[in-house]
Amino acid sequence: MAEAKKGKEEAPPVAPIIIKKIQGEEAGAHGGAWKIALADMMTAMMAFFLLMWLLGATSEAQRKSIADYFKPTPKSLVQMGQLAGSNGILGGRSILDPEGLPNAASQTSILDLEPPKMPEAQDGMGNGPDKDVGKGAEPDAGEGKGPSKEPLNPEQKKAAADEIDQQNFDKIEAELRKRMKESSLLSGLEGQVQITRDREGLRIEVIDKSDFSMFGSGTSRMLPRAQALIDEIAKSVAGMPNKVKVRGHTDSVPFTGNQEARNNWTLSAERAEATRQILERRGVKPDRFAGIEGVADNEPFTPDKGDPRNRRISVTLKFQEQAQ
Repeated sequence: MAEAKKGKEEAPPVAPIIIKKIQGEEAGAHGGAWKIALADMMTAMMAFFLLMWLLGATSEAQRKSIADYFKPTPKSLVQMGQLAGSNGILGGRSILDPEGLPNAASQTSILDLEPPKMPEAQDGMGNGPDKDVGKGAEPDAGEGKGPSKEPLNPEQKKAAADEIDQQNFDKIEAELRKRMKESSLLSGLEGQVQITRDREGLRIEVIDKSDFSMFGSGTSRMLPRAQALIDEIAKSVAGMPNKVKVRGHTDSVPFTGNQEARNNWTLSAERAEATRQILERRGVKPDRFAGIEGVADNEPFTPDKGDPRNRRISVTLKFQEQAQ
């Protein structure tokens, strides 16, 4: 009885709790290629939105100026075969080679327009061109030489020179008008300067009026305001390759007093020479002058030969093709 009671009071044994941890293998690391792709995409989007912002922030004239700046000039087209890295694999020049860069149009002369030249062939030992090829032998097709370039014919040379001249003339006119507006001494003389294109080239004329004269009466001594104006003209044309012609004009008023040895012919020639000297002192090289002329009153600006506007100085930049 006692044993039955004791067994009834004892609780059943508690089963042990077993916690089993499974040690799994770590997942492999993800690749980083997606980061590079994302960075490229963000860079492209940033460049695109920057371009859109720039286009929206500039005027039509500014956009045209930018487009004209990147427009290739005839010289750059002629030299395309010589530019850095342009002759194929292992056949071009280094991008750091100064000779591989095109020249600026404003500093370009027609004498520089030459057809592109192919690089001389070299053998495997680094020697120069094969002498037999220079004698007229046909090179092998496997030597890697490109097609020969045809030289420019006279019409192509003239067209290229004319386009360069037009670019140079546009630059000179814009610079000269800007300088006159910015100068307090010359700001009131815009109407006394006429810039035109004629059969010889770009003609810049400085014209007298009733209250403005370039020279003292009957002399070739240039007055200060006129000299400052010629200085600005010299700054604009000094860097150009074109030949320069200077021509002096007078009115028909005769000399007074005992000056038999002097007349409007000699006076117009003296004034042209005085202008040439100032241009030369301000940077125009002596070998660029193509002519110094005095025409007296034979090419009047107005029909009334006594009009003071017939007293003037003409500085002409000749077309490069005409100067050759």
